[in-house]
This record gives sequence, C-alpha cells and structure tokens, in this order.
Amino acid sequence: MHEEIRELFDLSGKVALIIGGARHLGLDAASVLAAAGCRVALTSREIKAAEETAARLTQAYEAETLPLALDHVHAAHVEEAVRLTVSRFGRIDILINNAGGGTLHSGTATLAERDPEDIRALIELNLTGVLYCSRAVGSVMAEQGCGKIISIASVAGLVGRDRRVYERSRMVPSQVDYAAAKAGVIGMTRDLAGWLSPLGICVNAISPGGFARDLPEQFVADYSDRTPLGRMGRYGVDLKGAILFLASPASDYVTGHNLVVDGGFSWWR
Repeated sequence: MHEEIRELFDLSGKVALIIGGARHLGLDAASVLAAAGCRVALTSREIKAAEETAARLTQAYEAETLPLALDHVHAAHVEEAVRLTVSRFGRIDILINNAGGGTLHSGTATLAERDPEDIRALIELNLTGVLYCSRAVGSVMAEQGCGKIISIASVAGLVGRDRRVYERSRMVPSQVDYAAAKAGVIGMTRDLAGWLSPLGICVNAISPGGFARDLPEQFVADYSDRTPLGRMGRYGVDLKGAILFLASPASDYVTGHNLVVDGGFSWWR
C-alpha cells in the first residue's frame, strides 16, 4: 500500500470510545478501529461481555483496550465512563454511539397498543442516551480542539416500513417510536455538527439498512428483493469501511452528514 493511502486511514495512537462495542455492529466498529491502530475503550451493559470482547481485540490486533460497564441512559454513568477513559488514555479522539435497539416489553409494535413506559424507554435507549454520550465526550473533544463523533442511526429514521414483510414471516415489526428515535439521531447529528464543527470536531451519522442475523428465510428473501444490491448487510464486512472513513483523516472535511449504508433500500421503488 502506498504511504499516501496509509496516511489517510492510519489511526495509530488514537483513542476510540465505542458505546455498545461488545457485539454486532459495535463489535465491527471496535474491530476496524483496533485494526487501524486505535486504543479502544468499549462498553456493554454487562462487564463480562465488554471484557471478553476487549480480550479478543487485544489478541487479534495487539490493541490496548479498556472494557467498561455502562448503561448509557443514565447521564452520571456516561460521565463516569468518559472520566475513566480519559484517565486511562489521556484523551478521546473518536466516539461511536452504537448502543440502542428495539425493546418490546409489552410484546407489541402497534403504536396504539404500546405501553407509554415502553415508548419512553425505547426513546431513552436510542436517542436520549446518544445525547448524553455526545454531551460528555463532546466536552472533552472541545477542550482538545479536535475529534470525531459518529452515531449509528438507521434507515428506519428515513423511510416508512412495509409491515406486510414482517407479517409474512410472523415477526414483530419495527416500532414507530424506534423510527422516531433514529430520526432524532439524524437531526441531532446535524445540529450537533453546527455547534461542534467550528471547534474542530466532525459529527456524522451512519444509517445502516437491515443486517442479516438469525432471521427467517422468508424475511431475508423479501427484504433482499426490495434492495437494489439484492441482499441484506453482512456483519463483519459491510459497515467497517464507512466507520473507518468517518473516523479517519480521509473524512476531515465531512461533517453534519448521514452516510446511508443500506444497499439502496431507502431510495428504491
């Protein structure tokens, strides 16, 4: 590889904090950043999961790691995790806001039937916690005069979903409140960029489409048929390049952007 290309994507010595970095897309983020040379702090609600992933990263990439237990819906817990990261590594160069997901305590995705407490909890999980993490790490980066904040949003925040695809596979469909939260992450990204970019901090989002994991064959087939590239996303492959680009010097003139990684799902038909 030519040195010019290496310099664009080299993150040697940088410090990355990955919220929800123990598995799935968070693990993809932690892996590619460790491979690029980052020292990695990663969180999970269960410390054992964070420790196991940290050990894997150290073995695979010889990366210096810091596993942390964190429930990011509590602002005080976020501030403590950030304090521990800075205490260990001296700074934070990259924040990946990955923690989130759907919660279905009431067993339904129908908005009229959802328990208001479930709606509140889901929005806290997918939006409020992201704000807390961006607030705490953004303050550290502002003092440094540089940094990269990358939040994982979703195509659910961009397009309405065809519930019939879920019904054919007898799956509980995506919740409206989940879509609202992810749209909020996209809006937050743009306005946060307006605040932090003049301080030298790039703020961007990534909106993944559907990624295949333990899904019914019928759902995978239906979803793939609605995607120009003819397939769902692949864990361990399809998000890594986008994360590396937005975290690296290659994207130093990119801020306030939502990078859609969905095989074309959100704009086709």
